[in-house]
Amino acid sequence: MSEQAQSLTETDIGPNLSNQLEIRGVSRRRFLKFALSITAAMGLPFGMSREVLAALEQSQARPTVIWLHFQECTGCTESLLRATHPTVESLILDLISLDYSETLLAAAGHQAEQALADSIAQNRGNFILVVEGSVPMRDGGIYCKVARKTPQEMLHEIAPHAAAAVAIGSCASWGGVQSAAPNPTEAVGLPVALEREGITRSDGSALPVITLPGCPASPYNLLSTVLYYLTLKKLPALDAKGRPLFAYGHLIHENCERRPHFDAGRFAEAFGDEGHRKGWCLYKLGCKGPETYANCPAIEFGDVGGNTWPVGIGHPCFGCAEQGVGFHKALHEQADVKSVTPPAFFPEIFTEHPGGASLAGAALAGAVGGGGAVYALNAGKKLKKAEAESSAESESESR
Repeated sequence: MSEQAQSLTETDIGPNLSNQLEIRGVSRRRFLKFALSITAAMGLPFGMSREVLAALEQSQARPTVIWLHFQECTGCTESLLRATHPTVESLILDLISLDYSETLLAAAGHQAEQALADSIAQNRGNFILVVEGSVPMRDGGIYCKVARKTPQEMLHEIAPHAAAAVAIGSCASWGGVQSAAPNPTEAVGLPVALEREGITRSDGSALPVITLPGCPASPYNLLSTVLYYLTLKKLPALDAKGRPLFAYGHLIHENCERRPHFDAGRFAEAFGDEGHRKGWCLYKLGCKGPETYANCPAIEFGDVGGNTWPVGIGHPCFGCAEQGVGFHKALHEQADVKSVTPPAFFPEIFTEHPGGASLAGAALAGAVGGGGAVYALNAGKKLKKAEAESSAESESESR
């Protein structure tokens, strides 16, 4: 950090996020790229990037967040703070006022609980309640206590005063791994727990709950939800399970880079076989992508480079984001295919997979799927010829 930056005080930095980022060495170009990418992640039109940028730059009244941990491994919080995506970490901590988090709170014991009580009193009806982890319903929830209180007691005290709740991760969304058979603690997600406990807002209205399943949940989906609210002053459109449609509106199978192999009937039969080495479809190895709704293929995970999500590196999707699939179906069990209609345009097949689908093969499979067999044959021949010429040129250059 420069001497000038070190000499600046907090009042010199300025009230807006743009000032905070500038002093932290985040360039304007990088900030603009982030705004564009997050606009796309939210499924907003390209023209909305200006509004997203304005919401980021001009937001001074940071929404207060109270973050509770119940039955979980803290993986969602750890994912949020991993060094592989510092931009998300910085923006989340600057965009919100995290008044209480059992993992990140500096205070402890009575001081921590006092901070919680003070935040509720000062932000009654205006704070966002984030819950990470499932709620144990058996024996009144005695299997998970914080400050001698069960999750149910904490929800009764806190949830009625929240503006909305976010269930982050599969555990909080629908029970997660704790709800797998035999489910000894009778673990359920936040929506079910609120319903069973009869917990509503203090005025009697239903508490809005946004679910962001995943194990762990993608930090981009949480960030996008916050930015959506800051930009449009409303919650994003949700599906029947409370999931934002911009993140969970499509099956993983629809946008998977291995989808062309599925439509062409090319499947890996065993780990390490020829098809697996060539990057063919992992359906027969138990991939749950055809029945799991999430945006994993689009945003991948962890900012560690392209083609690095589980399916990209050769492991079948586990279905961690889908209730009744992840932690409930066996790893080797084949998925129930919800859609087999080939898309209008195939996703690109990464060149890191040698011997993958050729241009000719992709064109042929797509056209046949659409009924144009004659066109497919002609297109296939032309593209095959083009591939051969391209291959010959490459060999000539290498010599």
